Amino acid sequence: MVDVEVYRKRLERLEELLSELSGYAAKGAILIVEGKRDVLSLKRLGIEGHFELATRHPLLNFSEKLAKQNRDIVVLTDWDRRGDLLASKLTEYFRNSGINPELQIRHKLKLITQKEIKDVESLHTYVSKLRSLTGSYEDFDLNNEFDLFR
Repeated sequence: MVDVEVYRKRLERLEELLSELSGYAAKGAILIVEGKRDVLSLKRLGIEGHFELATRHPLLNFSEKLAKQNRDIVVLTDWDRRGDLLASKLTEYFRNSGINPELQIRHKLKLITQKEIKDVESLHTYVSKLRSLTGSYEDFDLNNEFDLFR
């Protein structure tokens, strides 16, 4: 049996994080993700902003280039082993450039979604699933190409 209240609380916490992320984006922060599908997932969740793909360039050059822009940086790499390593390296490079990137949103996403999803790409589908399970969203399509039940 599914405990709807657990999913409702999880959805509430995710919505708060997405709102916080939206706030960063609206203020011009650079959102660092791993791939195009991550950007698509975030845009489907209403996050519009300046996205940069960390996997397209040598990390040191990438971080130095972004550090020169003098903007807030939000690291949103996946919360799998590879994403953890990438976040760690980026953080090290940014701190060497005098920038303290925002990592709490990623950390909280990891805690809230653990064992359910491991990447930004799946976030839109996961939020849609929670909205459906809690009755917070009627427009959920179970045959969606990004269906979590696979």
